[in-house]
Amino acid sequence: MLSSVMPLHEVNPIATCFSQAACSYDSAAHLQREVGQQLLQLCPSALAVQHWLDLGCGTGYFSQQLAQRYPQAQGCGVDIAQGMLQHAQRLRPYASYLCADAQALPLVSNSVDLIFSSMALQWCDDFAAVLAEAKRVLKPNGIIAFTSVAEGTLYELKHSWQAVDNQPHINQFRRFADYQRLCEASGLKVVHLRCQTLQQHFSSVRELSQNLKQLGAHHVQTGRNNGLTSRQQYMKLSQAYEQQRQPQGLPVTWQMVYAVLQAV
Repeated sequence: MLSSVMPLHEVNPIATCFSQAACSYDSAAHLQREVGQQLLQLCPSALAVQHWLDLGCGTGYFSQQLAQRYPQAQGCGVDIAQGMLQHAQRLRPYASYLCADAQALPLVSNSVDLIFSSMALQWCDDFAAVLAEAKRVLKPNGIIAFTSVAEGTLYELKHSWQAVDNQPHINQFRRFADYQRLCEASGLKVVHLRCQTLQQHFSSVRELSQNLKQLGAHHVQTGRNNGLTSRQQYMKLSQAYEQQRQPQGLPVTWQMVYAVLQAV
């Protein structure tokens, strides 16, 4: 299944953030668990799986789920963050683990029956390359089932930051229309593709910020001033966000893409 195993040196700031969050991730990943469980339900029950891939496996939570669902299959968890993989190997030794990029997988072509990827592919700049790699490594009739984050995610936080300064504090996520276009052009059969709005609530901006940091999801990919947020800026941010408070707390919206594509 593997053509080569080359560890990535963590010069990627996204990988660094997630590695640093390895020990705190599981305690903060409530939405991530819910989304991943929904994705598991979308995986065809009749699919014969000999080899599966958990792409962007993080701490290996869903690698464990996949190993239990397909006990006769061989599985591999893939992530760019070495810290996450070390955590997975220690706590969830249900699969082999590989440090690699979804945009350039060191895997033999036509070698995988199922690629499962939940809330990871939004961090890949070249989504067309991700789909091309999936098409290459999947066996005929193989499946890639993924969730990813679309434009409109964290818009309440983005709107609140606009009251503070003009710096980009929130990542720019792909539009759902771009996911649709790229999936249709991938050469894979689109079995399922939808975007669902999900919402969380937090007691304060500090709690939200801490949650994103615990997940490793606080890195802004381009254009951000890397200076620390001052006390005055934080107060302005909190005051702006408070204007959006609901009875349940401060709302946080996620635009979640659910997709199942099949190799033909």
